[in-house]
Order: sequence, then structure tokens, then C-alpha cells
Amino acid sequence: MSLQAQIMDVMKAAMKAKDSVALEALRAIKSEILLAQTSGSGDGVLSAEDEIKLLQKLVKQRKDSASIFAEQGRNDLADPELAQIKVIEQFLPAQLSEQEVEQIVKDIIIEGGFSGIASMGQVMGLASKALAGQADGKTVSTIVKKLLA
Repeated sequence: MSLQAQIMDVMKAAMKAKDSVALEALRAIKSEILLAQTSGSGDGVLSAEDEIKLLQKLVKQRKDSASIFAEQGRNDLADPELAQIKVIEQFLPAQLSEQEVEQIVKDIIIEGGFSGIASMGQVMGLASKALAGQADGKTVSTIVKKLLA
């Protein structure tokens, strides 16, 4: 079942349950999917990889917003953002632990014979492909920097 069909099914359930937070998050996902499909590039069909990137972008936006609201002491605004993150994350693949990510990055570095911070871009490119949707880019970047330093 496509992501769009899954979203519609969950959206119907959220409407019946009158879950406004879930409904807002699901509508945001649906909106982003439609925007991506109708943008000038492509044929209107999103690959699974594109869908994962789209969902990760939405999660990142909400995390950023929640942290800003929390810094300003506005938990009344931060809490709905965090609740929306949980709704969106149910459509993402299971996230790997930092130890698992570190092991995969170590393997990439050893396989490619990379060393030094100058090769960070190459390692990040390979790691991003290997960990698509399974790890946050910020976490991967931190681990790559640590291992290449």
C-alpha cells in the first residue's frame, strides 16, 4: 500500500476519533506529498526513498519548532509539535540506535579506506545511502566527524 493510501486510512480513523493533533500532522504529510507530486520535476510519482525524505523533513521541522518553543518557555506550543512527531514517525522505518549507526559508519570507513576529516563528504554520502530513513542526518554527521577525527 502506498504512503498516500496509508495516510488516508489513518486520517479517516483520526477524523472519527476527533484527534485534532493527529489530523493536523496527517494533513501536513498529505499536503507535502501532493506538493512533491505536482512540482515541476518528475512524473508525479514519488519513490519510497522520496517519501522517507519527505517524512524526515517534516519530523525535523517539528523538532526544530518544538525546541524553539521549549527554549522560550512555550510548552503549550511545543507539546503539539512533539505529538505530531509521534504521528509522523509511525510511517518511517524503525530508527537505528547510535551504536548500530556507528558500526555501519565504521564499516563504510574501513571498506573505503577513508581517513581524515577531508573525506567526510564521501563518507557522509555513502552513509546517507546506507542509512536512508533509519537514522537522523545530524546523528550520522556527528558520528562521522568523531570517527574521522
